[in-house]
Amino acid sequence: MDVDSPAARWEQRTEIPLFVASLVFTAAYATRVLAVNLSSGWRGLCLASMLALWLVFAVDYLVRWRLGGQRFLRFVTTHLLHTLVVVLPLLRPLRIVPLYDVVQRRQGDPRLSLYARVIAYASLSTLLLGFSGALAAYQQERGAPGATMRTFGDAVWWAASTLSTVGYGDVTPVTTLGRVIATGMMACGLGLLGAVTGSFSSWLMQTFSREGDREGPPGR
Repeated sequence: MDVDSPAARWEQRTEIPLFVASLVFTAAYATRVLAVNLSSGWRGLCLASMLALWLVFAVDYLVRWRLGGQRFLRFVTTHLLHTLVVVLPLLRPLRIVPLYDVVQRRQGDPRLSLYARVIAYASLSTLLLGFSGALAAYQQERGAPGATMRTFGDAVWWAASTLSTVGYGDVTPVTTLGRVIATGMMACGLGLLGAVTGSFSSWLMQTFSREGDREGPPGR
């Protein structure tokens, strides 16, 4: 993307406010799910906030489409992450990489190496995805017949074991939507785990290679 294009300027201006809005959306959603004794007035306020923020995300999506100058179907297929976070606003915090790019343009050269940035991105994305997935699964599973996910603590434990691909099996979703959420989290967990382990392995190899170059060939 051309840094001087209208689309790039729009992203530069809106990425940080939209990221903050996504955190507010997540907080409102978490309040509705976890605060079971919340009054109807506060629950309505949380719902209204979520709907308003979703509308903001949808407007941002349409503006990006218009500024991109592409046909709508092509924009949808070439901007899958944008499309996904409009359909599922809980995943909006996963746009941490574009957010970092926007912040970095304002600050200059990167302060972290490429490997450190990849590990940091993947780790933060895992935390955000785990929390959002635990909330969504817990909302679907609690009270379901035969559910093993009885508390939010159970949901967090399940999310951690799912994202780490361990899968102990002591807590499992029993509802259809809960299993759909689990499938998405397993796929994301494999990708994030691969990014972390691959970057860490590359960093180790680069470090050992530099040490070997400094030591020189072994003497006879």
